[in-house]
Amino acid sequence: MNNVANCARWIGAGAVLALAAGCATGPSANPADPFEPFNRGVSRFNDAVDDAVLVPAATAYQNALPSMVRTGVNNFFSNIGDVWNLANNVAQLKLQNSAETFMRLNVNTIFGLGGVLDVATEAGIPRHEEDFGQTLGYWGVGSGPYVVLPLLGSSTLRDTAAKPLDMWGDPLGHVEDIPWRNSLTVLRVVDTRSQYLRASRLLGDAALDKYSFTRDAYLQRRRSQVYDGNPPDDGGGMDKGADK
Repeated sequence: MNNVANCARWIGAGAVLALAAGCATGPSANPADPFEPFNRGVSRFNDAVDDAVLVPAATAYQNALPSMVRTGVNNFFSNIGDVWNLANNVAQLKLQNSAETFMRLNVNTIFGLGGVLDVATEAGIPRHEEDFGQTLGYWGVGSGPYVVLPLLGSSTLRDTAAKPLDMWGDPLGHVEDIPWRNSLTVLRVVDTRSQYLRASRLLGDAALDKYSFTRDAYLQRRRSQVYDGNPPDDGGGMDKGADK
């Protein structure tokens, strides 16, 4: 659990720095991103780490393993993630989604070789991804301003506050064998990054402000997730919590 506590400290420190940086913003600041100067600095740091470490590792991973193996790895981690998805679906009182997530977890674990095979999707059982930030949003907690966290990337004040509990709810964090836990965590990070190699190349090649594009896409996606793909047509960029 020490790694979760350390991550929580870093997240908290990032949030405090973001709040402190707010005083440096001008009157023309984006209302969804009042900490933009700080966020851009952290984003540049994250991009440097990504270019130096994650992209080479993900590229090597993609080149070394056939797609069938990579799919199995991704399925395995997705199945593990369904444990926390189930908890958050229950917390949001989504009975059908909870039942389907429970079925997915059992079907893939038992008949999918521990989740390596996604039997549930083939059987027509959908996946319902939910985290604690979405749960807070469902119960009316506003997203707050956009924040870029060191190493963890795009977030909001609400999602940042939810991160420690999301980390606690990650089954990998409860693996007692530290070498195994660390190895699986690194594998998951590299596997996840490998899935976005092509998209990141296209974004890098496009004549866009990468920071603004990433921010706007993230906020729109999170808003859609909180409202289960049906956000109210109020013209807002930041969700204010799900309608009741």
